[in-house]
Amino acid sequence: MSIYEKPVRLLMKNFVDNLNIAKGQIITREQVISWFKTNYPKIKAGTIAAHLIKMSVNAPSRVHYNVSPVGEDDLFYQMDSSRFRLYDADRDPSPIYEKTQAEKVEITSSEELEEERPSTEFAYESDLRNFLSKNLTMIEPGLRLYEEEGISGVEFPVGGRFIDILAVDKHNNYVVIELKVSRGYDRVIGQLLRYVGWIEVNQAEPSQRVRGIIIAREISSDLRLATLKIPDVELYEYELSISLRKVKREANTVS
Repeated sequence: MSIYEKPVRLLMKNFVDNLNIAKGQIITREQVISWFKTNYPKIKAGTIAAHLIKMSVNAPSRVHYNVSPVGEDDLFYQMDSSRFRLYDADRDPSPIYEKTQAEKVEITSSEELEEERPSTEFAYESDLRNFLSKNLTMIEPGLRLYEEEGISGVEFPVGGRFIDILAVDKHNNYVVIELKVSRGYDRVIGQLLRYVGWIEVNQAEPSQRVRGIIIAREISSDLRLATLKIPDVELYEYELSISLRKVKREANTVS
């Protein structure tokens, strides 16, 4: 349901018309957010940033935001993490509408790289993210994926970076979830706290609490110590299991 008389994707087009944005002209994320703050102050900065990604033809993360395959959401071309220009169909690559195999490749740091992955580990962080986004109640009852104006909490943009999963709990408070398919090291706590702070400043209402969750196959002892005095951060380890059921073959029948 739209907050104003038009959904945000149509208000984005109003922004372009209102400022007479020309082809090739560079606009910034902050410029767009400022325009919305002046004209449509109820729309949150996170929702605006997510629509910039959704409506940028070359942004891989747009596939998480129910992009229209008939071109209704093809408005911008993303130059870098904060700059955009209008999409030019004559010179720009074809818009991204679906995931490709290349987009599934996760780049891991040398510290996390292992010669052989354990059988209990997700092959890609995106696989873990997509599974958990559909099964958030495994983490806690009542937890659900954040959704607003066609934007979901999968790869939610925060100041040029992306939260793995932004969720809302049964009390309507925000939960920032960061995932590591391998080991969770203490350096992830700084990343998580930065995201929690961004949501608190730009997205949450004064009455809403924001907390964080880190999920990894293995939580390091350093990470346990790093979060010891941070009550709003919880740690989870995941493990996979598999069961088999033998399929009986039917006898061939002769007509």
